[in-house]
Amino acid sequence: MGYLWIAGAVVSVVAVVLLVVQHRRGRSLLVPTLTGSIGAFLLVAGWLFVVDPGAPKNEAIKTGGLAGGAIVALYALWLNDRRRRTDEDRQRIEAARQKLEDARAEHDRSRVADERFARSVELLGHDAEQVRVGAMHALAGLARSRVEYTQTVLDVLCAYLRRPFDGRPEDRDELEVRLTAQRLVADLLPRADVEGAPSYDLDLTRAYLEYFDLSHRRVGDLVLRAARLRQSNSFHHAVVRGGAWFTDVDSTGRLYLHHMTFHGKAWFSRFSGTDRVDCTGTRFLGATKFAGAACTGAVSFEGCEFAEPIDFTDARFTGGVNLALAKPSVARTHAMHVSLEHDNALPDGWVVERRADSGLGLVRS
Repeated sequence: MGYLWIAGAVVSVVAVVLLVVQHRRGRSLLVPTLTGSIGAFLLVAGWLFVVDPGAPKNEAIKTGGLAGGAIVALYALWLNDRRRRTDEDRQRIEAARQKLEDARAEHDRSRVADERFARSVELLGHDAEQVRVGAMHALAGLARSRVEYTQTVLDVLCAYLRRPFDGRPEDRDELEVRLTAQRLVADLLPRADVEGAPSYDLDLTRAYLEYFDLSHRRVGDLVLRAARLRQSNSFHHAVVRGGAWFTDVDSTGRLYLHHMTFHGKAWFSRFSGTDRVDCTGTRFLGATKFAGAACTGAVSFEGCEFAEPIDFTDARFTGGVNLALAKPSVARTHAMHVSLEHDNALPDGWVVERRADSGLGLVRS
């Protein structure tokens, strides 16, 4: 029994050598572990026999067994940790592979969408009206399926509406195509009451619009410079988050602008209207200009709110005007005229000076 611990020490040294060799070769460490466990058992048990010869032998054997078992337990813990790290590495590799697959699929979808967009734009120049209508619907479908295309598709549809057009009776087929473009523009815009919805810009400079309806829609910038509005056009209850330019607009039909909200500037300089213009209850929260406007139909600003001074310089309302505002507002009325042959509702303190033989009165605010 006295030399038992020496054998244990030798076996333990052999186990360490085996451990180093197997580790370098990348092989299993099971044999070094079992050898080390036997060595620990012999070393601890033999040492206890030498130190305390009178102690029960079964206690020494039990203690040696615990030492050997601890070696095996440490090896089991190491195996478990290695397995865990292997699983984590496998999961990272799988996540990277999935990310690569997603990126490849997205690239393929983007390529298909780009080809679809290019083909649809090309077909907008086709001679057949039904082909152009189909191309517009294809563009709208692309915008609905891939939201990043929405502004681009709206720009393309607006560009089509900016193409020269006179509205002659013989051009009814082309008018139907343009009406389709107008409807799709409205359909692609979010509703005004949707919280957090994006605001898309519309550039309809010099566009010909007939029965255009953006009611209850949200818009970013709304540009209608020199646009021609025919029949009836509706913007009521719409929200314009950016600026609005109705400069030099020629409106020969009814124009519904009531209960709108203009968050930015609202420019109606040199606006021309020959039919009713209804701005009832609209909120103008930015700078507002009607300088040089000429309206021969009835115009209503009843219940309107103007956050900044209104510019009515050189404006002419010859079909009657209702300026019963929701609350008092400062206005520049230099050379502003109203009809004396129609009913006019002006804010308190405003007076009309009759001009001889003209049927018009000069407004003083």
